[in-house]
Amino acid sequence: MMTRLRVILLLSLATLCTPAFGANPAGPGTINYVEGGARLAGELLTPESVGNATLETGQELTTGEGRAEMLLTPGVFLRLDDNSAVRMVSPSLTHTAVDLERGRAMVEVDDIHPQNDIQIIDRGVPTELLKPGLYELNATDGETMVFSGREAVNTRENHWTVVKAHHELALTLGEIGKPKSFDVKTNEGDLYNWSSLRSEYLAEANSQIAGVYPYAAGYAPGWFWDPYMYGYTFFGPDPFFSPFGWGFYPPWFYGGLYGGGFYRGGFYGRPGAGGHPLPRGEARGGEGFHGGGFDGGGGFHGGGGFGGGGHR
Repeated sequence: MMTRLRVILLLSLATLCTPAFGANPAGPGTINYVEGGARLAGELLTPESVGNATLETGQELTTGEGRAEMLLTPGVFLRLDDNSAVRMVSPSLTHTAVDLERGRAMVEVDDIHPQNDIQIIDRGVPTELLKPGLYELNATDGETMVFSGREAVNTRENHWTVVKAHHELALTLGEIGKPKSFDVKTNEGDLYNWSSLRSEYLAEANSQIAGVYPYAAGYAPGWFWDPYMYGYTFFGPDPFFSPFGWGFYPPWFYGGLYGGGFYRGGFYGRPGAGGHPLPRGEARGGEGFHGGGFDGGGGFHGGGGFGGGGHR
C-alpha cells in the first residue's frame, strides 16, 4: 500500500520536475521525447527541451539522424522519423493542423472527440483523422497508410475520400486514385517498432503516476507529467488499449495503486514470442494487473473483462 509519506514525496518530486502540474498543462506542439538530432525552429533540442519546448504556428520541427515525439490534442501523439520535417499550421484544440514537409510521421490516436479537427497535410493534401488508431504519412512517397482507425482525405475541392483500416492512398495532388489494401505485418518497419516502444513506455508511465495525480487533479482526464520517465502520458476517463495493444487506465481503476498493484509477473500487454504485444484480452493468470489477467479470476471487475464481457 502506498504510504502517506510516499504520496507526499511523489507530489513534491512532480512539482519540482514538471513544467506544469496537473491535467492538460501541455498543448498541441509540445515536445514529449527527443532521440538523436532534432531541432525546433533551428534550435537544437535536448532532453531538457522535453515538456518545455512547443512548436508554435509557422515553426518547423526537423530531424536528422534522430526522431522526435510531439503532442497534439490530449491522447494524440505525432512521431517524426529520421530526416523529416513538420510545420505547425494551427495549434488550436478544435482545429489542429500540421504540414509534413518531408520524410515520414506516424500518429497514434488514443482519444478523439467530435469537436476535434485533427489534420495532417502531406504534399498539400489535408488528411483528417477520424477515429482512434494508427496512421502513417510519407511525404517522400506521397502516401498515407491506415494501420487501424479511419481517416478522410481531401482528394479534391469539397470532396473527401474515406480511408479505412489496412488501406493506403497515394497523395499526389491532382492524381489521387482509390484506397488500396496493404498487409500490415509486412509494413511494420523501424518507425512502427519505435512507435510501439514509445507507446509501451507511455503505458508504463500511466501506471507509475496513477496513484499520485488524483490527489491534485481530481481524476480529470488529459496529459499528465511523469517525473520518473520525464515526459507526458495520457489518462482517459475509461480504460483503453493503444493501437499497439498496450493498456492505459484511469486513476480510479488502480485505486491509487493499492490492492493488486502493477507488474505481478509483467505488464499487461508485454511483448509475446514475436516481440509484439499480446492481443486484447489475452493477458492471462499472473501476467496482468491484479494477478488474474483479463480472462480468469481477477481481471477487470471480477474476472469478466470490462464490465464482465471483455473490452468493447
